[in-house]
Amino acid sequence: MSVRIEESWKRQLQQEFEQPYWESLTSFVRAEYAATQCCPAGKNIFRAFDLTPFDQVKVVILGQDPYHTPGAAMGFCFSVPEGNRPQPSLQNIFQELHSDLGVERRQTDLSDWAEQGVFLLNSVLTVRARAAGSHANHGWETFTDSAIRALSAQREHIVFILWGSYAIAKRALIDSRKHLIITSPHPSPFSAHKGFFGSKPFSRANDYLVANGQSPIDWA
Repeated sequence: MSVRIEESWKRQLQQEFEQPYWESLTSFVRAEYAATQCCPAGKNIFRAFDLTPFDQVKVVILGQDPYHTPGAAMGFCFSVPEGNRPQPSLQNIFQELHSDLGVERRQTDLSDWAEQGVFLLNSVLTVRARAAGSHANHGWETFTDSAIRALSAQREHIVFILWGSYAIAKRALIDSRKHLIITSPHPSPFSAHKGFFGSKPFSRANDYLVANGQSPIDWA
């Protein structure tokens, strides 16, 4: 099956595109997009893959599913297009970034992070508008788990940032002997004060990258 995705990722994940679940998943997604409003726009479903090729990934930040507010999702976890009000979790991420590195970031579009090697991956890549979690358990998780496994197995010295219990459960897919895993509560207003604030993920990620001969991320 032909899939429009960045070539290095296409090579890594080719076996997934031949699996029965993939045919079922793509049929479901096509039907949903034809029948109702879904997020993100179809052209942005694989944007995280397209802007961060497999061999350029330095950091993985894992989300759950896209923002379900129309116009907010753009193919990256936590990111919203410029001109949109930042979601509460992103506001808290920026607050921790300021506390950690003194960076005062207002740009809500995180494309610049993606272009530097920050793989902003949602576990589920699509959602029905105004219906959180509506595309969960249809196969996306199998696909994105395979992407995480491929990075863990074939690359070294990647920083995996896992916020919240859903993301932290994915640590079982990652070889901690080869990579750094940073975990904390989710930046959501419901949990940020339980350990997300003060966790310093940005400086810890950069320290690890530099210690392993890689350039740090310019989080600003």
